[in-house]
Amino acid sequence: MATIPKFVGARVRRREDPRLITGRATYVDDVRLPGTLHLAFLRSPYAHARIVRVDSSRARTAPGVVAVVTGAEVKDLAGPLPVASTQPGMRMVRRYPLAIDRVRHVGEPVAVVAATSREAARDALDLITVEYEPLPAVVEVEQALAPGAPRVHEEFPDNQAFVITHDGGDVERAFREADRVIALRLENQRVVPLPMEPRAVLAHRQGDLLTVWLSTQIPHGARSYYAEIFGLPENQIRVIAPEVGGGFGAKADIYAEEVMTVALALKLGRPVKWTADRREEFVGMSHGRGQVDFVEAAVKNDGTVLGLRLRVLSDLGAYYQLFTAGIAPLTGLMAVGPYKIPNVHYEIVGVFTNKTPTDAYRGAGRPEATYLLERLMDVIARDLGLDPAEVRRRNLLEPHQFPYTTPTGAEYDSGNYRPTLERALAMVNYRQFREEQARLRAQGRYLGLGLSFYVEICGMGPSKDMGGGGWEAAVVNVEKSGKVTVLAGISPHGQGQETTFAQIVADELGVGLDDVVVLHGDTARVPYGRGTYGSRGLPVGGGALVMGINRIKEKARLIAAHLLEASPEDLVFEGGRFSVKGVPNRGISFVEVADAAYDARNLPPGLEPGLSATSFFEPSNFTYPHGAHVCVVEVDPDTGRVQVLRYVAVDDCGRIISPLLVEGQVHGGIAQGMAQALMEEVVYDESGQLVTGSLMDYAMPTAADLPRFELDHTVTPTPVNPLGAKGVGEAGTIGSTPAVANAVIDALGVRHVDMPMKAEKLWRIIQEQRAKRAG
Repeated sequence: MATIPKFVGARVRRREDPRLITGRATYVDDVRLPGTLHLAFLRSPYAHARIVRVDSSRARTAPGVVAVVTGAEVKDLAGPLPVASTQPGMRMVRRYPLAIDRVRHVGEPVAVVAATSREAARDALDLITVEYEPLPAVVEVEQALAPGAPRVHEEFPDNQAFVITHDGGDVERAFREADRVIALRLENQRVVPLPMEPRAVLAHRQGDLLTVWLSTQIPHGARSYYAEIFGLPENQIRVIAPEVGGGFGAKADIYAEEVMTVALALKLGRPVKWTADRREEFVGMSHGRGQVDFVEAAVKNDGTVLGLRLRVLSDLGAYYQLFTAGIAPLTGLMAVGPYKIPNVHYEIVGVFTNKTPTDAYRGAGRPEATYLLERLMDVIARDLGLDPAEVRRRNLLEPHQFPYTTPTGAEYDSGNYRPTLERALAMVNYRQFREEQARLRAQGRYLGLGLSFYVEICGMGPSKDMGGGGWEAAVVNVEKSGKVTVLAGISPHGQGQETTFAQIVADELGVGLDDVVVLHGDTARVPYGRGTYGSRGLPVGGGALVMGINRIKEKARLIAAHLLEASPEDLVFEGGRFSVKGVPNRGISFVEVADAAYDARNLPPGLEPGLSATSFFEPSNFTYPHGAHVCVVEVDPDTGRVQVLRYVAVDDCGRIISPLLVEGQVHGGIAQGMAQALMEEVVYDESGQLVTGSLMDYAMPTAADLPRFELDHTVTPTPVNPLGAKGVGEAGTIGSTPAVANAVIDALGVRHVDMPMKAEKLWRIIQEQRAKRAG
């Protein structure tokens, strides 16, 4: 009998890649429908202004123009944009897809033109006249909270959108018993997600069915929101997410432009398409990060942290997107990371500013928590004259403490942190480097090593903790031939579930990898799903898949037992074959069972034909992956340029299904986190104009900017899903930013420098150091 290879844990190449790298994949903008109209949006040039008058008469008669809509008409076409995350006492803002009487950030849509071509639509924008009355703008969060600051929303007395406070343990006692208090102020600057594929949408209604092709992470969620916005039944809406060229959280959202596209398709009875250009993505797609953090630590002289006080100022921008109000609370929830810090007080303040809204971006609140905590650990070590690695060792949670409830309320599922840290330190030859660093520093070379240890919350998550809908769904259909089709509620945009799900099915059912097809992203095919975000593809989506596979195996076992005239308990299923215990030659293949299930002439009494299962998996908890990252850099004292010499990452994402995909996810995450530490930064001027509004002004890393990543892993399975997988999609981003920042700061020998660590900034610091020494 031929041996069927094991696929789970094997280095299987991504099945998605051939069509992607050969240009045979279909994205939204590739979809062509006869008679399609194209949209162009007129956007505000002001960060804050009153709309006095809009004259669109000339545009309405321009060549190729079919319709023009302004804010005065928008309420007749669509309801307000949805907000999914709310907080107690949150000041709600009712926002329509076009500005009606006031604009509140540069790039806010004011009018839209539908025309027979993109060029005609864009030309017509020049014919629309808008009279604005400019108003004072507020840009920085601390400025926005100052008494008398210009108000973003005139109906509120100030710019404070919400306040969340939490007390865990006895914080006052911790600070009384501390040997010293160490304080730090940090900025976690805004960044732009910039997926390779910009936002795109094509909508068309035929009869009672509205079909929307959308570049999204949440096709089923989008369908539900469209039903709410337009008052349509969900079963009359089909959302298709074809290939999605990256999302990083920013495409788990509902945007004004896509809502207007659907609205005009419904109004005009023709297909309507909009594809963003890169400039529109800088001003229209949600930004990431945007925090100012104030942290105080109650510390003993041996580096033990007794307690934390944390104040987070979260820059929300001008409006709420879907999850805007839910990002900063994750920073508070994960404020103790991997450390046994028993006492925590945090205050999170959401702040309106005259800027593009912020929302989820790879890591979403957890990178901010790790950054402030890991910078704090290095400052503690510096102020106390201790080794940074030793400070972390003394504060790490121990294996016997799991499952562990943090003073912020997180319930860590499993963890064994010290081996992960020690493995990373060994890979970088930590002690040897410290000796070499001191020797080279005496020669005038600026070498630095940065540590970062993270714990993240992902595998989103239990419905009771998610405000509902924390489950995931999957359908497993075994065909008569024994081939398998999986309909996945997860809708990947680069995570590789077409590969990992096929690996799981192939191993569990004993079929070939090529015998499994995984379909996703189409609400007409897949009954329901919650989408892909929060590293939930395998922990939650995979859980639903395994539930379905187990139901298939249970039914197949009953059929096999009937055909073999044996008890189901006496059967062994191995290598795609059922056999009777102790009689290995007496058996039947899984393919033969599938054939019998559909032939249906010889089934157990009362058993329905077919071999199919639909499953909804509700996890009992989130998952909590962890990892240790180490970065080694050299800063050129004459230019301030940072060269990353080594980057080591040891991550623990639980059980690994596909090592290649794990490595790829970590690579991409490190690149994004490293880019924030060294170069990426959204800059607004005092009037709220976006200074970094194109790739001419906004720095993104190239391959030449990145080192070779040295990766390893430890494995601590989670008990909260049947795979034992914890998730890895955001891990690299969470661990890398503080590791790189700590390395640069260590190289300079200073207490703190805010990101990004650009060459000019570092050069100035070095010159100041030289001047002090010379003086």
